[in-house]
Amino acid sequence: MDILLKSAKIINAASKDLHLKKRDILIANGHIEKIATAIDPPSKTRIIEHKDLHVSIGWFDAGVSFGEPGFEERETISNGLRCAAKSGFTDVLLNPTSFPVPDSSSDIIYLRNAAQDQLTNLYPLGNLTVKGEGHALAELYDMMNSGARGFYDFKSPISNPNLLKIALQYAQNFGSPVFSFPLDKNIAGKGSVNEGETSTRLGLKGIPALAEELQVARDLFILEYTGGKLHIPTISTERSVKLIADAKRKGLQVTCSVAIHNLLFTDNVLSNFDTNFKVKPPLRNDRDIKALIKGVKNGTIDFVTTDHSPLNIELKHVEFDNASYGTLGLESAFGALNKLFGPEETIETLTRGREVFGLKTPSLKAGNPASLTFFEPVTEYDFSQEHIASTSHNSLFLGNQLKGRVLGAFNNDKLTLNF
Repeated sequence: MDILLKSAKIINAASKDLHLKKRDILIANGHIEKIATAIDPPSKTRIIEHKDLHVSIGWFDAGVSFGEPGFEERETISNGLRCAAKSGFTDVLLNPTSFPVPDSSSDIIYLRNAAQDQLTNLYPLGNLTVKGEGHALAELYDMMNSGARGFYDFKSPISNPNLLKIALQYAQNFGSPVFSFPLDKNIAGKGSVNEGETSTRLGLKGIPALAEELQVARDLFILEYTGGKLHIPTISTERSVKLIADAKRKGLQVTCSVAIHNLLFTDNVLSNFDTNFKVKPPLRNDRDIKALIKGVKNGTIDFVTTDHSPLNIELKHVEFDNASYGTLGLESAFGALNKLFGPEETIETLTRGREVFGLKTPSLKAGNPASLTFFEPVTEYDFSQEHIASTSHNSLFLGNQLKGRVLGAFNNDKLTLNF
């Protein structure tokens, strides 16, 4: 497939000679053939033009959930990757949320095979423990050899500190990151939202920030003892940011992520008991949001993730206490982040950190494979059902104003356009 992008403004701080410049980009046989001020298209070349067309290297999400196998009614792998491509993501890490859970090499092979021949590359995570039950380590080395990029019992904390110790010691032999969800279940109890004024006013059981911070502190102490690579997914509190920043200054190999919605919404939005806002970790307060944003800007927080979690309708259309945790995030990611950070910082955030999981960051240079995302950063609009490409529709961004649209993506010699 030969494609010519006409007069595209390049957002790529790694290429100082191209950053913020308008260029034509010629793609042939899946590779960038030429970047120049003006290019005459060869015959049979597809020309892509759009008002205010911007381009960057393809985006990366360090945590999405689909449903297949076991929960195909929520999202199949095929449709999930289609949704990711339309949302501008050329690479995603897949959380282990299927049934049965992926805790063996054959499970990882199945997921990789199910994701073949797609624009968006899927990189599965394997469960850290057998059946995700938190008792015995799963086949970590075999799963790594089959393509697992890390090990994670999704949204389930590692209650046994010795298990985390052994996992970090074992996994460092082959360089894989171990995920530890930041929650002390004993402190959290039956809480479902942030503990504070809002939870008291609404009569909802609260999860104190302490429940997250105790777990983060414990895990960092263990990491200091064992060495290895620790990844703490979706932190949500001011103190967690500080603890991780201190650990990084000590030289510990710790990375972390924050969900986009935790950068934008406080628990004040819960007043109407809208179950789309029931997420884990819960939405916190203004001080936490300010600390999280600062952590993203200064690099303490390595990844901003969509935490994309499609859920079938009956899991959300129930009383708040009985509703499941989770929200969609892929389709709204760029518009939400761009409104918060602006295009340059948004693109830097969406393209960094692949190396943590052994992936190579694409390069915008002639001769290299083309992995590109197209977007325009100006249009403001209200996010609605028509913008959702997922099978499920549980998005907490519905009705909120976003800024900027994804126009398409190119990767693996495949093209998707939204216009």
